[in-house]
Amino acid sequence: MSSFSFKQFTVHQDLCAMKVGTDGTLLGAWANVPQAAMPRVLDVGTGTGLIALMIAQRYPQATVKGIDIDEGAVMQARQNVSLSPFAQRIAIEHTPLQEHASEHAYDAIVCNPPFFTDSLLCPDSQRTTARHTTLLNFTDLMTHFHRLLSPDGELSVVIPFDYKDRLDTEALIAGFFNRRIVEVKTAPHKPVKRYLLSYTKRPATIERHTIVIGSDEYKRLTCDFYLKH
Repeated sequence: MSSFSFKQFTVHQDLCAMKVGTDGTLLGAWANVPQAAMPRVLDVGTGTGLIALMIAQRYPQATVKGIDIDEGAVMQARQNVSLSPFAQRIAIEHTPLQEHASEHAYDAIVCNPPFFTDSLLCPDSQRTTARHTTLLNFTDLMTHFHRLLSPDGELSVVIPFDYKDRLDTEALIAGFFNRRIVEVKTAPHKPVKRYLLSYTKRPATIERHTIVIGSDEYKRLTCDFYLKH
């Protein structure tokens, strides 16, 4: 499918290795942007721009910066943003996280990170970059997230279940604390498939929850985006 239509915008994806999927949609619908007069949000590995668009829809006062190292993804995200109602509040940059600099810290950072650290690389180099940690490992992620996030900001990510402990360890080393933990299941009786995780720079009471794909709660979470469930 070369494009995916949501209620307020359309995501074209013919130039991107990673297409619209449940992970990105869940993260975009779930990620929290702390209260601020004009919150600043960073979407790392923006891909098609899906999460940046969802955040802009959910937070009308926010400005969003999407960054990616893949030239095709950057072209695609810019196209999708330009055709959306949020074009004036989203900027897309072709830059790696390690080199990204900002005059002001971000109030929120969102990321659907590369996570296949141990599996065989894909012959498609663009897909490898999007899916694997060859160019951006968890240590780099957390170190630079901590550098760019404001003291009261919140970092939100989506990760496969078997990478949670590794990411939590790197988060702790970088100076983060768990804030929200959501187990994502495909059915109530099935094991956890994904985790939605958020971190802050200050310790707080951890909120834990479970979401089942297709459940009424999942539909409520995503109802402002999907045309139909």
